[in-house]
Amino acid sequence: MDGEVVASNDVAALAELVRRAGTVVALTGAGISVPSGIPDFRTPGTGIWANVDPMEVAHIDAWRAYPERFWRFYGQRFQTLGDKQPNGAHKALVELETRGLLSGVITQNIDMLHRRAGTRELIEMHGSIASCSCLSCGERVDSWVVLAALEDTTVPLCACGQPLKPDVVLFGEYLPEAELGLAMQMCAEADLLLCIGSSLDVYPVGRLPGITLRHGGDVAIITQGTTPYDRRAAVRLGGDVERELTALVAAL
Repeated sequence: MDGEVVASNDVAALAELVRRAGTVVALTGAGISVPSGIPDFRTPGTGIWANVDPMEVAHIDAWRAYPERFWRFYGQRFQTLGDKQPNGAHKALVELETRGLLSGVITQNIDMLHRRAGTRELIEMHGSIASCSCLSCGERVDSWVVLAALEDTTVPLCACGQPLKPDVVLFGEYLPEAELGLAMQMCAEADLLLCIGSSLDVYPVGRLPGITLRHGGDVAIITQGTTPYDRRAAVRLGGDVERELTALVAAL
């Protein structure tokens, strides 16, 4: 798509884009999980990084050098996310997929809420809290086992004696090549990319809407904050993501 697009803020306009599109893909960020009681990352005062330096608790070097401090943060993170449930926005995407109107979901989230909602075609770009792994021997351990271990120890260990690492992409790590490649392919083939609850300013995921645009597809943005693609979006909705997506399903 070339040139500047004047975006509509009308759910009906988004529904029409979905009807016309042969292939629709959703790209979701932290904002889609806020209605489930999970804070986003950067909102002043309430965001996950509001009171902690992510370089000190969520960087691969912090895991290596200060495993106890790292696991104090991630142990709480696992416990916080473990009982959260999908909200209406996650369920709306499942409904679209069930109706054959959505080809798949690419998510930046590690909270497993898309899985729990029932999304079938899912790419978890940053991994998930479902498990932890040992980087020494390759052993993988379910997260519930790790949480149980954290009741008795400050750093969960593999059977081989080495510290376990959550199966999420930490700061300082590359995204998995297979997932990134598949996500790029999906965005290149999408007639419509729904960008939901993401600021789209974290790379390389932030490049994905540009791939859709370069291949002639449309981008629709449903999020409360600003994004670099706002002026190029065919539809721009800034309300509550749960309400907006529920209204989209109703309009279809």
